[in-house]
Amino acid sequence: MESANNNALHRTDIKILVVDDREDNLFSIETILEKDKYDIVKANSGRAALKILLQQHDFSLILMDVQMPDLTGFETANIIYQRDKLKDIPIIFITAHNYDEEVIFKGYKMGAVDYIYKPINPELLRVKVGVFVELYRKNLQLLHHEKKLLTANRVLQKEIEERKASEEKVRILNAQLVENNAHLKAVNEELDQFAYIASHDLQEPLRKIQVFSDKILMKNNVDTETGKYFKKIISSSRRMQLLINDLLSFSRHSISAADFRETNLTHLVKEAINELEIEIENTHATVHFDHLPVMRVIPSLMQQLFYNLINNALKFRKKTVAPEIYISSEKITAAEIATLPQSRNGNNFYRITVNDNGIGFDNKYADEIFMLFKRLHSQHEFEGTGVGLSICKKIVEKHNGSLMAVSEPQKGSSFIITLPEHGS
Repeated sequence: MESANNNALHRTDIKILVVDDREDNLFSIETILEKDKYDIVKANSGRAALKILLQQHDFSLILMDVQMPDLTGFETANIIYQRDKLKDIPIIFITAHNYDEEVIFKGYKMGAVDYIYKPINPELLRVKVGVFVELYRKNLQLLHHEKKLLTANRVLQKEIEERKASEEKVRILNAQLVENNAHLKAVNEELDQFAYIASHDLQEPLRKIQVFSDKILMKNNVDTETGKYFKKIISSSRRMQLLINDLLSFSRHSISAADFRETNLTHLVKEAINELEIEIENTHATVHFDHLPVMRVIPSLMQQLFYNLINNALKFRKKTVAPEIYISSEKITAAEIATLPQSRNGNNFYRITVNDNGIGFDNKYADEIFMLFKRLHSQHEFEGTGVGLSICKKIVEKHNGSLMAVSEPQKGSSFIITLPEHGS
C-alpha cells in the first residue's frame, strides 16, 4: 500500500516522450496513459524528438515508432544514445511488424529495452510503462541516496582531516608545554639562587644599621628625642629584615602549614599603625578599627597586608581633608559561604573591610590596580612603585582568600578582604 501511495505521489513528476509520425497513434497512446497522470510530450518525427531532447533531458521513458519517414526509430535511438545526458533514458519501440530476431537484436543494440506491437494492447502498454516508470523512480532514489552518501563522505573526510589537524596541534602544543615546563623549572631554580644571594646581600647592610644604631644608643650623651628616632630606625630595619625573609618565602611555590599560626588580627593592625606612626602624625590621620577576629594566618604577611592598605589610604588622601581610615570585620553567613569559590566544609569565613575618605578612583580600574607596577597616577603626583596592592592580592590568595576594591572618584575607596578562618 505504501508503494502504491509513493507511485501516486511521483506520477505527476514523470515525463514520457511519445514519437510517432501519425497523429492518431499519438492521440491513442496519450489517451491510454491519461488516467495515470503522466506528463506526455509528443513528437511527430525523429527530428522533432531530437529537437525536444536538446532542450529537455528529464524524460523517464521514450515510446518510439520504428517505421517513420526521414529518420527511423532505430536511427533516432542511435543519435539519442550518443549524448551522455540522454543515454540512460529507456526506449520502448512500437512497431506493426513482427521482425525476425536479427532486427529485434538490432533494436536492443541501439538501446531499446522492450517492444510493443500494434495494434496496441492498452493494458499491456500501461503495465510496461508502469514497470519502467517504477524503475526510473527507484533509480532516482538511488541517485539521491548516492549524492547524500557522497556528501556525508565528504563531510566525514573533512572531519577526519580536521581531527588529524587538531591532534597534530595538540601534539605540538604538548611538546611546547613540556619544553616550557622545563624552561620554567630552570628559571625557578635560577630565581631561588638569586633570592638566596639577594637575601644575603640585602640583610648584610641591615645588620650593620642595627649594630651601629645600637652602639649609638648605648652612648650616654644621646638625648631622648634622638634615642627615639634611633629606636625607630632599629625597629624598621628589623622589620625590613623580617619582610625580606617572608617575601623570599612567599615568592617560592611551597608554603607549609607550619607557616600559619593562630593570630589576633587586631595586634597586627596595631603593629602596622605603629610602623606608620610618623606618616599618620604628618597627615593628621585617624585610624579606627574594631576588634578583629583571631585567625590562622601567616602573621608577618598579614601585617604587611594591613600596612600596605593603610599606607595606600594615607598616600592617596585629599589635600585639604585629614585622612580617616576605618577597619571593620564581620563573619560571613553560611548562605554566603556556599557562593564562595574557595569555600570548604567546616571553615568559617570573615569579611574585613578597609575604608578611607581619599581621592578614590574610577571603579572600572578596580581589577587593574592589583596588577604589578600598575599606576593610575603619575610618579610626580604620588610616590610609589605600583607593587604594594599586587603584593596585597598575592598575600590574600596565599591565604585562600580574595581581595576586591570598590571606589568612586573623590568619594574614597573600600578594600574588601574575604578570608577563611583557617587559611592553611
